[in-house]
Amino acid sequence: MSTLNGFQQHSGTHVTQSAEGGAVQDLQAKKAGKAARKETSGNGILTFEDPPPADTSLNETLKLLPDELKANMKIKPVTPRPPRKPRLERAASLDEKSWRRWRRLRTSQESLTDPNETSSSNGSLQEASLSPLVRGGATPCELNSLHSSPGAEASPLGKSRGSTSDLGKRASEISSAFGGLLRGKAFAGSKPRLSQIMPARPLPPMELNVASHTLRTANRIDSDLMDYRHYAKHKFGRVSASLSDTRLHGNGIAYDNCSTDSMKSTFSLLTPISSKDVRSRSYLEGSLLANGALMGAEELSRYFPDRNIGIFVATWNMQGQKELPVNLDDLLLPTDLDYAQDMYVIGVQEGCPDRREWEIRLQETLGPHYVMLYSAAHGVLYMSVFIRRDLIWFCSEVEYATVTTRIVSQIKTKGALGICFTFFGTSFLFITSHFTSGDSKVNERKLDYNKTIQALTLPKVVPDTNPYQSSSSDVTTRFDEVFWFGDFNFRLNKDRETVDSILNQNLDAGVSKLLAYDQLTSEMSRGSIFKGFQEADIHFRPSYKFDIGKDSYDTTSKQRTPSYTDRVVYRSRYKDDIHTVKYSSCPVIKTSDHRPVFALFRVKVRPGRDNIPLAAGQFDRELYLIGIKRRITRQLQNQRQQKDQKSSSICSIS
Repeated sequence: MSTLNGFQQHSGTHVTQSAEGGAVQDLQAKKAGKAARKETSGNGILTFEDPPPADTSLNETLKLLPDELKANMKIKPVTPRPPRKPRLERAASLDEKSWRRWRRLRTSQESLTDPNETSSSNGSLQEASLSPLVRGGATPCELNSLHSSPGAEASPLGKSRGSTSDLGKRASEISSAFGGLLRGKAFAGSKPRLSQIMPARPLPPMELNVASHTLRTANRIDSDLMDYRHYAKHKFGRVSASLSDTRLHGNGIAYDNCSTDSMKSTFSLLTPISSKDVRSRSYLEGSLLANGALMGAEELSRYFPDRNIGIFVATWNMQGQKELPVNLDDLLLPTDLDYAQDMYVIGVQEGCPDRREWEIRLQETLGPHYVMLYSAAHGVLYMSVFIRRDLIWFCSEVEYATVTTRIVSQIKTKGALGICFTFFGTSFLFITSHFTSGDSKVNERKLDYNKTIQALTLPKVVPDTNPYQSSSSDVTTRFDEVFWFGDFNFRLNKDRETVDSILNQNLDAGVSKLLAYDQLTSEMSRGSIFKGFQEADIHFRPSYKFDIGKDSYDTTSKQRTPSYTDRVVYRSRYKDDIHTVKYSSCPVIKTSDHRPVFALFRVKVRPGRDNIPLAAGQFDRELYLIGIKRRITRQLQNQRQQKDQKSSSICSIS
C-alpha cells in the first residue's frame, strides 16, 4: 500500500465525498483492519488506521465509516483493468514538442505577471484549482498515463480520445492538482508553495574572503606573534568598518571583502588608527600610554614583546693604517651567534685616513637590513651608529659632542667623542675615548676621564628622560643607558717575562691572574674612575700589543708588555637594565697592533612620549646605496671565481 500525503490508495473502489471543500479519496481494499477515523484537519481526507482486507465487500467497508459521512457519500463502481504492457519509449511528435514549449512559456509568463509573487521563479508551482476531472475521481494510474502518453486513450471518465490541446489543458489542471496534493494544503485563498527542504546536518561555515593567507603573512615581522587580524578584531572590535563596507553590508549584497580589505591597513601588520584619534590629537604632544603614540607602550610591545633590544658595541685602535681588513664579518657577525643585533655602534681610535671608505665597508658588511643612523668624528676618533632600517622611526634627533684632552687642542689624537639619542622612551649615550698612553701615566688617564664627563655638553635639544637623577658635572648621569668604550691605555703592572709566562698557561687561569695586575680594574674598585660603571668578565687574551699581521706580541727592541688597553664599560640608571651576552676580542683581524674588542648587550627599553624632536627616519641614503651596490658586486665576483675554479683544469708536464 502506498500513501501519498495521507491518501491511501485501494484498487477497485472509489469513495467520493460531496461535502464543500472535499478532495479525491482513493480507497484500495487490500487488508482488513480496524475502524476508520476522520482526519482532524477538516479538509475531508479519510485515512485508515488499519485498512480492510481485500476480500471485504464495499458495504462492510462503509460500515466502518462514521455516520455523519455516510449521508454525503456516493459510491461509484469502477471496473479494474489489467496493468499495461511495458513498451519502448518513442520519440515525441512535433505536436507534443510544441505543447511542451507552450506550457513552459505559459508557466514562466504567469510567474512574471503575478503581482503577489515574492519568491524566485525557479521551481515554484502555479496556483490552480481542482478541475472537474480530478473531482470526478481520476485515479493516479490515469494521471500517470496522461503524463506518459498525452495522445493515448483517455480515462474512463472521458470515453473519447482527446486532441493535443485538450490533453494539454487537462494535464495542466492535473499537474496543478497533483502539486496541491503533494503540498497537503487547501488551494483556496493563498499562493501554493513548496515546503522548505532543510539539510540533515548543519552546513560548514564559509568565509567570503578569498584572499590568500600566505600573501597576507608573507612580510610578518615577528613569527611568534598571534595572527594580527584576529588580534585586531578582539581588541578593537570591528575595525574593518568603512563607508563603502557599511553600504555593502546594509544593502545585503553578497560580496568578496578582499577588495575592500585592500583599501584599508587594518588587516596588515600596521596598527589600526581610527579617524577620531587622527582628528583629536597631535603627535607632537603624546602621552605615555596613549593609543597610537609612536613612542608609546603599544608600539614598543609590538616590535619588542619582552622590551629588550640587542646592542653590539665595538672598539678598535686602527693605528692609522691605510689598509683595511678584507672581511669584517668576524668582527660584526660572529659565527657563534645565531642572530644579528638591533643596533651596531663602532668606535675607532687612530682611524684610517679614508673615513668614508671605512663606513662603506661597515655598510657593506651589515647589508641592506641596516642603515647608518649617524656618524661623527673628532680628528682620528670615529664613531658610527647603525640600526635596523625598520627601527629608525623610533629614534629622536641624534646629537654629538667632542672633548680634546691634549694640552694643544689642535692635535686631536687624544680625547673623547659622544653621540646620544632617545630610542622609544630610553635615552642612550655612547662615548669612545683615547686616553693618554704610557705605562705609569695612570693619573693622566684619570684626568682625561674627569675632563670628559664635565666637558661633554649633552644632551642639547633632546630632553632628559629623568632630570631628577641628573648632574650638571657628570654627563653620564643624564642618560638612562651609557656605554663607554675605547683605548683607555691602562696597562698591566708587571714585567714582560712574568706576563709571558702567565699567558703560556691555561687561558682562563692566566686571564684571572693577569687581571690582578690590571690598572683599570684596580682604579674602578677604588671608585676613582668610571664611577657607577661595570665591566663584564674578561675571557680573552690582551688586545695590545701585537706584531702587525701576526699573533705574537711585541718582538721589537721595546718589548712592550701585553695589556688590556681596549675596553667596554657600561652603566644604567636602573638596576638590571643591561645584561652582557658576550665580551670578547677578534683575533682574526691583524692589520693593527691592537685587536678589536666587542661586547653584546641585552638592554631593556621603556615606552616614551611623542613630544620629543624625532629623526623622522633620516639616515645616510648615499652610503646605503654605495654599500649595497658594492656588496652585490663582490657577491657576483665570488660566484664567478667559484665557477671558474670548477671549470678550470690543471695540466702537469713531466
